[in-house]
Amino acid sequence: MQLQPIQTTEAITSQDFINGYFKQATPLIFQNFLQDRSILTKWTYGYLTEKAGNVVVDLYGREDAFNEWVTSPPVDKMKLSHYLDLIRSQPTDLRLFLFNLLKKSPELKQELQINDITNGKILSWLPFMFFGGKGSSVRYHYDIDMSHVFLTQLYGVKRVLLFPLDQSAQLYRLPYNFHGIANLGDPDYTYYPALRRLQGYECILHPGDTLYIPSGFWHYIQYVTDGYSISYRALSESYWQRLLGLRNIFITRRFDNLMRRLFKEEWYTYKVNMAFRRAKG
Repeated sequence: MQLQPIQTTEAITSQDFINGYFKQATPLIFQNFLQDRSILTKWTYGYLTEKAGNVVVDLYGREDAFNEWVTSPPVDKMKLSHYLDLIRSQPTDLRLFLFNLLKKSPELKQELQINDITNGKILSWLPFMFFGGKGSSVRYHYDIDMSHVFLTQLYGVKRVLLFPLDQSAQLYRLPYNFHGIANLGDPDYTYYPALRRLQGYECILHPGDTLYIPSGFWHYIQYVTDGYSISYRALSESYWQRLLGLRNIFITRRFDNLMRRLFKEEWYTYKVNMAFRRAKG
């Protein structure tokens, strides 16, 4: 893999961001997304437990456990308070993602205010939170709806790899899916030789950092420590990408689910063979 660092800046204006990064589909790390950075110390596990500890949450497991699925099903359920106790006490593969905690606790939503540097394109009403234990990782994928993502680290440290969509073949993307089958955390270049040709970005996110992930970018995330982050989305300015997102949601995903039910392991084997064939170029 050939990885370059992502440019980092403490603050950026809306005009500079839109012209230099948003329109250019160029990743960026910046630190003026949060209006009040005091939440970085206020929002402890204990504070979140106090506000929403009794909420029962779905938990997800190892990144490669459901490679044949478009989206991985949950493997466990527990109260948020119990899950937070778990991740701060020991390493675990269990993760919590796409969790709208701010909807469960409106008081938290009032405390977390953002600077919309897109001049109104961010869907501020749809924040999702992501939690993970030390050593866990997120299966690399690109977002099915083709939205831009603003990922802000609130606690702990993450390692993130990004790849443009034109790197899909080298990532052994499964046809009709939005993820690949290699292990980017410990790449096997003998079994997956196309990984050597990968060109992308790498960064380490610390509390207060916001990573701009352009529409259609592949992302792979490792939890260096236990922690959590919040993401906001913005619709792509390209109507073609918006249509592609709708097709992914309403056609491609449903077609894959149907084929998996009809042909089971044979369908998955076909997709894996196609991924290797495309990776050879």
